[in-house]
Amino acid sequence: MQKQRPKHLDLAKIRLPIPGIVSILHRISGVALFFSLPLLIYLLHGSLSSAESFETYRAVVGNPLMKLVLLGLLWAYMHHFCAGIRFLFLDIHKGLELQTARATAKTVVAVSLALTVVLGVALW
Repeated sequence: MQKQRPKHLDLAKIRLPIPGIVSILHRISGVALFFSLPLLIYLLHGSLSSAESFETYRAVVGNPLMKLVLLGLLWAYMHHFCAGIRFLFLDIHKGLELQTARATAKTVVAVSLALTVVLGVALW
């Protein structure tokens, strides 16, 4: 007998496993980092060019909304870095077993959040 496949997927009911979530977040964080490059280069230029532009830089970075944006970019970098290391191991066929893949995905999430908190508190 041929199974009836659903014609419309209910995306709210689909539950991705944690390795799938880490993979999607890796892609999202990479895109966010790519599109934030002009902002980061502007901030770097403002911090290095002159004393007046450094004061402008301090005023921009001192804004609480900008601090939240930079904290989000810090998380994106930490997650992208940690997940990238995980994917490098997967590329050489290490950690492909189901339990290991789930454990490393959970580790990526935990380590990236912990590093974001530690560095965010230090830089705030």
